[in-house]
Amino acid sequence: MDRPKQLIGVIDAPGPARDALAETIARDGLAVIAAESPDGLPPGVSLVVAHVRALSDEQWGPLCERLPTLVVSDSRQSPGLLSAVDAGLVDYIVEPLRHGQLLRRMIRKVIELRRLEEARREDQLRLEELNETLETHLAMLRLDQQAGGQIQRKLLPPRPQTAAGVTCDYWFAPWLYLSGDFLDFQRLDERHLLFYFADVSGHGASSAFVTVLLKYLANRWQGEWDGSAPEALPPRWLSDLNRELLDTGIGKHATLFVGVIDLERRYLHYSLGAQLPMPLLVSEGEVHPLPGVGMPVGLFPGAEYPTLGCSLPENFRLWMCSDGVLECLPGETLDKRLRELEQRVLASETLEDFRTSLALGHLASGEDTGTDLAIEALPDDLTIMLLSGFANVDS
Repeated sequence: MDRPKQLIGVIDAPGPARDALAETIARDGLAVIAAESPDGLPPGVSLVVAHVRALSDEQWGPLCERLPTLVVSDSRQSPGLLSAVDAGLVDYIVEPLRHGQLLRRMIRKVIELRRLEEARREDQLRLEELNETLETHLAMLRLDQQAGGQIQRKLLPPRPQTAAGVTCDYWFAPWLYLSGDFLDFQRLDERHLLFYFADVSGHGASSAFVTVLLKYLANRWQGEWDGSAPEALPPRWLSDLNRELLDTGIGKHATLFVGVIDLERRYLHYSLGAQLPMPLLVSEGEVHPLPGVGMPVGLFPGAEYPTLGCSLPENFRLWMCSDGVLECLPGETLDKRLRELEQRVLASETLEDFRTSLALGHLASGEDTGTDLAIEALPDDLTIMLLSGFANVDS
């Protein structure tokens, strides 16, 4: 579809010279209207061709602000030409009747540049509107995420807490507002304590929703447990959660460690799904990763999880960290970072000691996490859990 003709205004005193100028401009099909002054131009004029003699020095400024203006002159020495140039005209041409083709090309070029400028302004306005809408939506999303983060932290256990001589403390720091990390610690019955440590793939709302699902399922499974065969509880939980995640079809998987502590035997029954780094058991000046391997939870149908266990020493510390901790450690390889992690937990008596060794002591903890400070400082969700116990319990 052809574009509508652009209307060109010609300003000059009536007479043969103006008629000849208008005819020269109109030869290539341009629409032309002539006037004695800018006030005589109708709306819709796209560009003005004004003879230098037709306007006073004071008239050039308002005209150039109103419309793109080309000035024609019979001589480079014409009075007022410099005033027109200073006022902001687009260009000028001397002896326009002798250079009609050049004049028409200049006119068409100015019209095209004006069209592009108008399109640019329209795009800018549209982008400003879109940006304002985006900012509004981002603000709403931020508020939703912050509210979700508060709810997620409410689902975490109190910290620190002690049950039957075993103390649990942790540090929970989302990369943004919601975390894919989660943990729990609670008493199953008079003899058993339950805890688990999860790291869901990805960040944000979808990963956080999986942690809520984990909390719900754990509470349900806890209510269904009859108190027998504690060694079978961790692998069964992992198998059931694996099936639940696959059934949801949300494309999320998790690494998970589930443990049940038998308080009478001082024995840990556990199972795991691709936990990295492995939980580290510290006692009597030595650190040992808990043995065992298992498939990620939520990736493979029918995956089976190991039934594992170990005795807990008189004075133990059991450290669990999400893989975000590896981003805070030096070392060019995974193996070097894991060795560095072992040395740092061995040298740390408390959670605060360990955080300080990671240069994270300045960040908020517990209910204060999820602030802008944590967002700027952490490369990933980072959660640390410490279980310690039995030192002050009578045998």
